[in-house]
Amino acid sequence: RLHLVTWNVGTASPPPDVTSLLQLNSLGPSMDMYVIGLQEVNSRITNFLSDLAFDDPWSIFFMTVLSPLGYIKLSSVRMQGLLLLIFVKHVHLPFVRDIHTHYTRTGLYGYWGNKGGVTVRMSLYGHTICFMNCHLPAHMENTEQRLDDFEKILEMQFEGENIPSTLDHDVLFWFGDLNFRIADYGIHFVRETINNKRYNLLWEKDQLNMAKKKEAFLQEFIEGPLQFKPTYKFDLYSDVYDTSEKKRKPAWTDRILWRVKNLCQHASKDGEFSEEEQTISVTLNNYVSHMSYGISDHKPVTGTFGLELKPLLSDPLVTLNPEGEWSAEHDVLISYSAVPEFPSSAWDWIGLFKVDFRHVNDYVTYAWVEDDEISSNKDSKQVYMSAAEIPDMGGGFLLCYYSNNLQSIVGISQPFQIQPNRTLIEKDVTQEENSWMQKPDNLESHTEF
Repeated sequence: RLHLVTWNVGTASPPPDVTSLLQLNSLGPSMDMYVIGLQEVNSRITNFLSDLAFDDPWSIFFMTVLSPLGYIKLSSVRMQGLLLLIFVKHVHLPFVRDIHTHYTRTGLYGYWGNKGGVTVRMSLYGHTICFMNCHLPAHMENTEQRLDDFEKILEMQFEGENIPSTLDHDVLFWFGDLNFRIADYGIHFVRETINNKRYNLLWEKDQLNMAKKKEAFLQEFIEGPLQFKPTYKFDLYSDVYDTSEKKRKPAWTDRILWRVKNLCQHASKDGEFSEEEQTISVTLNNYVSHMSYGISDHKPVTGTFGLELKPLLSDPLVTLNPEGEWSAEHDVLISYSAVPEFPSSAWDWIGLFKVDFRHVNDYVTYAWVEDDEISSNKDSKQVYMSAAEIPDMGGGFLLCYYSNNLQSIVGISQPFQIQPNRTLIEKDVTQEENSWMQKPDNLESHTEF
């Protein structure tokens, strides 16, 4: 289950609550992956430089919301105002590999990053998936420029061997502030049609729908029905369309589309394909806007998808476990085993993480798999971790094996408890009791009027 968000946030700070945006109160099963594409994240030079050194406020915000629920930030890519974040449940981490990011500038003839696309690709259970967050040129008359820019973004290449081109991925998601407008009809007709919820009358004049009929490279992209109000342009903190002097005509600028390679390649003459050929399918469960969010002049749009995969990978590359009961009072052991074809490296490490860790660098401590190895046989190896590195208070933790060659977590343990260091805790309690018992010798000397 994949939940995809696109939102032009208009340089605003995160809102107080995103429960409905992320469908966190949904009665159905929880999401496996969140993909969040933002446009117009505040990119003033001071903000942008600080965000390069540290996580930006939006990344921190979504990590704070999602990490306690068992999601980690798998990957992110930023280009000025464009930001793409991907969160995944712990259980899927060993089956997400070959993660690469890319960005393509199209503003000012490719010299400026205020417009363009940011992309993350990966292998998910052996299937190649690509996510592309775009911000295309604005204004009614720039349809051709939007199409040209999107073609340029599609043509970009990831660096690395054996990485397919964008259109060669099994599934490609394309979303963002695509800035396509409603042509021909006047503003009064458009607004009246929206008020009467007769959105279908506007679909045929939507510039993206029109382009999909003419442009071959767009015809393989699928979109759900636009059964929600156009998401641009609103007065801030309201559901009232633009009342400024410009009075922009409403438009479905914020969109989510997808393309399944199998459907393109294996469709037979009657438009059907056999079950054997279909190893991955995408089902759109929900395509909606969220009118309650008013921090920008765009409303966010979400698409909830079911991805049905025939796993090409069913076993993790590395299986690891804590040995025996762990305590902060003594050194501990980790046992792990790898499949024969695993490309291990001297730079691989095993990290100790809190159960609600945010991303791969959020470890409490780590051990090098070679330097800290203490035993090895053909079935498994053991690595030690010093008691000095383990948190005295104990608590709930996970172990993750990070592969330097694959640049990803390739094994994760079940959650487990570390017992606290009783000696230090008792010492702290004793000191606290003593401090309560100590009273000033001369109360008057400590009192001033």
